[in-house]
Amino acid sequence: MQATHSSRKPAYGKVYLIGAGPGAVDLITVRGARLLSQADVVLHDALVTEEMLALCPQAVKIPVGKRCGKLSTAQQFINKQMIDNARKYALVVRLKGGDPMLFGRADEELRALEQHGIAVEVVPGISAALAAAATTQQPLTKRGVARSVAFFTSSTAPGESDQVNIPSCDTLVQYMGGREAAATAQRLLAQGRAASTPVVVVENCSRDNQRIQRLRLDQLESGLQLCEGPVLVMIGEALASRPQQTLETTGRQDEQNAA
Repeated sequence: MQATHSSRKPAYGKVYLIGAGPGAVDLITVRGARLLSQADVVLHDALVTEEMLALCPQAVKIPVGKRCGKLSTAQQFINKQMIDNARKYALVVRLKGGDPMLFGRADEELRALEQHGIAVEVVPGISAALAAAATTQQPLTKRGVARSVAFFTSSTAPGESDQVNIPSCDTLVQYMGGREAAATAQRLLAQGRAASTPVVVVENCSRDNQRIQRLRLDQLESGLQLCEGPVLVMIGEALASRPQQTLETTGRQDEQNAA
């Protein structure tokens, strides 16, 4: 008697592209954490923390990190790893920092999986821009001041010019902006943005070593020194400190000086 198609083992398992969020382990979604706890294998970014990986002790963990300006895993190799592991395992997780659909090369990974007929699902995560706005208590929009927001990056594909057009928006959020901050400031000033435009820089957002800097656009023109972790640069009048924030900041400085 011939076996029916329904009794055959699927050729591939299912792949989940999961957003790990900005870094803090408790900022991953409930769905993302549940799938991690069920995963057979997890292919994770370099920015994913050990605390996050502790959510999947049962899984085989494969680092496939991509870090701007550093030696990283080629995208084609990552695609092959996902496909090869989907042949061996029922539940494969591709764990990506932030949200998979924003500067996460999701299009390339989805295309590779779709070409092989592999089932895939995307689980969103908290993107760094929203986490940075929350941790600084600095809304990206503000009535009467800012009604548009643009996310952009100067990082491009190999061989492409990094002189991308800066969006024309009230609030600008530059991902991976540490090295490009000075050039961005120079271009914005040349376009007529006021030198006094508020800038908020968040490094290692939501992590224990998070660092926040408040600058003006003309100060950003000098560049950012001593930034080693992932950096997000937020620019615009909506980023101006509220009076109470200024008082609180001054109070903390006075306490430090007294100590």
